[in-house]
Amino acid sequence: MDAGKNVAAAATAIIGQKVLPGMDRQFESWQEDLNAAAAYYPGFLGAEISPPTPLQPDWVIVYRFDSVAHLQAWINSATRQTYLDVGAKYFDGPATQQVVSSGTQSLDPLVTVVVTHRVAPNQVDDFLAWQHRLVQEESTFEGFRGTELFRPIEGLQEEWTTLYRYDTAEHLDAWLTSSRRQEVLAEGAKFSDFTLHTIDNSFGSWFAFEGNGKEAPPPPSETRTSLAVWVGLYPTVVLLTLALSPLHLPLWIGLLVGNLLSSFIMSFLTMPYYVHPMLGRWLRQQPDAPARAGLRGLGVVAVAMAFWAVVFYLVTVRLWTLP
Repeated sequence: MDAGKNVAAAATAIIGQKVLPGMDRQFESWQEDLNAAAAYYPGFLGAEISPPTPLQPDWVIVYRFDSVAHLQAWINSATRQTYLDVGAKYFDGPATQQVVSSGTQSLDPLVTVVVTHRVAPNQVDDFLAWQHRLVQEESTFEGFRGTELFRPIEGLQEEWTTLYRYDTAEHLDAWLTSSRRQEVLAEGAKFSDFTLHTIDNSFGSWFAFEGNGKEAPPPPSETRTSLAVWVGLYPTVVLLTLALSPLHLPLWIGLLVGNLLSSFIMSFLTMPYYVHPMLGRWLRQQPDAPARAGLRGLGVVAVAMAFWAVVFYLVTVRLWTLP
């Protein structure tokens, strides 16, 4: 294992997705909006997208949260499901998903392999012994940099997940095609129902491993998040007020119903289909980005709010006076 300064790793989800031919650009834009939506969820630390490469045949998306519970809340959220329903037209088959939740991170841009096994409860001891034998063999090959084994996570995934890494694709391939690996796999034939995914080295610092640490991308600025919510909340609340005004509800009932409806509308319509497409890149902007990039985002906020202010002025003062 590598030595060096360590930092605790967060819960990480690794999602692989095949995309229909000719849909790569649309998929990437949709995925960026989805990642921006994830940034609003508690515990979000970062998200990143990697397109297919000769070594990595699928698009790979990595999410990092500060705990399994927070990651699970995002993975199972209605917001994410709404996005998936919209993005299904870009998918070439179902996605794969693995979750890891311990260890530390590495600075080295290593090639990572993710292997998942379904293991019967009465075979866990045999599986662990076989995994130990597998690690003993692969660690003797040139370029091996480490491995970790993760147990199933109740409510999130049923599989055992193993991560192992090599310094280059060539060294990894030497292990994957070796006769020694085939011998060990034959010894564990009853565990032959597994999936294997190779992740290119662009995600080297995102996976939980013992080694040198690197901080994940920071969450979006609280100020920017607040402004983004403001951009979505203002038109939502005003439109709801106009829609409910003919009912002449008492103030306390009107606010009760209005707040409930605005919460649902913000979660399922306003944020995913209005705010995120417009401000998603600005919310994900790194701290060292040029100042003009931040100013562009503020300009978009100002234009959007000025537009709605003019529209609602005309509607409520010139065209329709509320009772």
